[in-house]
Amino acid sequence: MKEASARIKINKLLEVAGWRFFSDERGSANIQLESNVTIKSQDLDALGNDSKKHRRAFIDFLLLNEKGFPLIVLEAKAEDKNPLVGKEQARKYARSQNCRFVILSNGNLHYFWDLERGNPHIITAFPKPDSVQGCQKITPNPKRLVEETVGDDYIVLTQRPTYASEAAWRNEAERPDFIAVNGLRFLRPYQKKAIAAIQAAVSKGQDRFLFEMATGTGRH
Repeated sequence: MKEASARIKINKLLEVAGWRFFSDERGSANIQLESNVTIKSQDLDALGNDSKKHRRAFIDFLLLNEKGFPLIVLEAKAEDKNPLVGKEQARKYARSQNCRFVILSNGNLHYFWDLERGNPHIITAFPKPDSVQGCQKITPNPKRLVEETVGDDYIVLTQRPTYASEAAWRNEAERPDFIAVNGLRFLRPYQKKAIAAIQAAVSKGQDRFLFEMATGTGRH
């Protein structure tokens, strides 16, 4: 019931934002439900325990642009789940549809994710179709990449934004179990060093890179 309740809320949020389940005087329907998607075999293992372990799966909501092409993958979760648990699954779905944008939602908490511009961020309302399409026309700002602060918890903040205030984290004795249970991924020193090297290169005007890391060193 919690998942059904979440979908009812998501349906309403989509309609309020101007997305259409049915064609009307404003234009053609731009929401597809349970769109079939084929996941490449090399991507299956990367989805982890939350994945649907088969090549064919279904996108919860696929939002289309004005020409009818895939624009946003919307991954819905039950109300009692953090939407971020579907982050990697949604990324694979978006890649399969050549989508740049992802929405993660449980009906109450929502994240918008521009795959070309960093991590998911919390939103209070779903974006309108024209506002998302406008994002595609924005020229990337190298300064933003250079000034992005990348600490040890850069990834963790997308997995569990409030981790630092939780009692299990603040208690050093409980911290290792807290990290393991929640699957938190902290950046290693060599990962931060690699990111810093890219930021330094961008600050010097470079825009092409060959970025190599050995298998098993935490590429995500």
